[in-house]
Amino acid sequence: MKPVLTSLLLAISSLTIAHATEPKNIIMIVGDGMGPAYTTGYRYFNDDPSTEKVENTVFDRHLVGMSSTYPSDEHGTVTDSAAGATALATGTKTYNGAISVDNDKKPLETILEKAKLLGKKTGVVVTSQINHATPAAYLSHNESRRNYNEIADSYIDNGIKADLLLGGGWQYFIREDRNLVAEFKQAGFHYLDTYAQLDSIPKDKPILGLFADVGLPWAIDDSNKHRLSSMTKAATHYLENEKGYFLLIEASQVDWAGHGNDITSAMAEMDDLAKTLEFLEEYVKSHPETIVVLTADHSTGGLTLGADKKYQWHPKILKQMTMSPEKIAKTLAKEDMTVDKLTQLFPFTFSDDEYSALVASKTDAQLTLTQYLAMTEKQQKGQRKPSVEYALYKSIIHIIDKRTTTGWTTGGHTGIDVPVFAIGAHNGLFNGYQDNTDIAKKLISLLSVQ
Repeated sequence: MKPVLTSLLLAISSLTIAHATEPKNIIMIVGDGMGPAYTTGYRYFNDDPSTEKVENTVFDRHLVGMSSTYPSDEHGTVTDSAAGATALATGTKTYNGAISVDNDKKPLETILEKAKLLGKKTGVVVTSQINHATPAAYLSHNESRRNYNEIADSYIDNGIKADLLLGGGWQYFIREDRNLVAEFKQAGFHYLDTYAQLDSIPKDKPILGLFADVGLPWAIDDSNKHRLSSMTKAATHYLENEKGYFLLIEASQVDWAGHGNDITSAMAEMDDLAKTLEFLEEYVKSHPETIVVLTADHSTGGLTLGADKKYQWHPKILKQMTMSPEKIAKTLAKEDMTVDKLTQLFPFTFSDDEYSALVASKTDAQLTLTQYLAMTEKQQKGQRKPSVEYALYKSIIHIIDKRTTTGWTTGGHTGIDVPVFAIGAHNGLFNGYQDNTDIAKKLISLLSVQ
């Protein structure tokens, strides 16, 4: 769409908004890496097999449009999370790796920063570390998403912009050179490091909650399998006030599962996101001055359902899995791979070929590791240390892919359009096709009319 026409439509939208009930609360959700195959897959994963019809999910109930995700033109058509989040946070396209800076590396004001200046409360809830690309793009400005310590430091050094921060990140916030947790406490923050503490957070202090060294455990492995939902419930209750709030929520690890081509973990992360959206669906009914917008920054992995020409996809075993392939691989790397052990770890019986493939992957990886360790330090230089756990992990997800007929085209991102979902006040503003920058501009326009 031409820039002049886009500006005109946004101006018309602003006039319409100005004569309607303004949303006091804006909740932006990013399903990192969540392309359309993930929400489709979740529908089949969540289906009740005792009924003839495939039941709709909360995603189906609130789908309103699609969004393009490309970064600034000179950098191609496939975005990374940093450029994607910058577009969603500021309404401006930039280069891959940029944290809310433009192509000249100049800071771009984010919607969270604008909300704070308008006197609203602000919060961030993620399942990654809180200084990862997406939350960082709402809270900070940096030329590279990889500058994790710099970004963490900026949360204090550049002025505290969030009243509530929940996610992972001990590694970056409790360091030998600097203890940012102590500094947040000194600034008056209430600190928590267990999910149980979410039930009793004080409303008269800003909140910092860190629950893991880096990102949180996979949802399927976590002590709370719906931890994003639990954090969101605590956050919305905490943030409620007369002037309203802006809350960023990120289902960060949908993307991580996509990078690993791990359909088991992906569906567990999608289930956590679905439970979060179901809570917000009800929340909006009792808080009609709230708008919730969910989209993805990009799609990851090139996920496809039905990859063996049999026109079938079999998610049943995914619902029966009780731990992630990564956790299973760690167990099998340390213990003997007996049939009894596999029976304890998997909800299905291994075929002879599957068992042989798993044993071979462990044996080959152990041999490769032994050979690597026998090398001199000079010979090892430039080579990655072999991992028995990783070899087993790849073998396990391959077996699960074959059994479910799940396919992947890449371990990276793809350039396809992503779905957009909206609930509550002015949800119709997000109908149809739009660019990711349009989503930010529309949400900022909702702030601007207040």
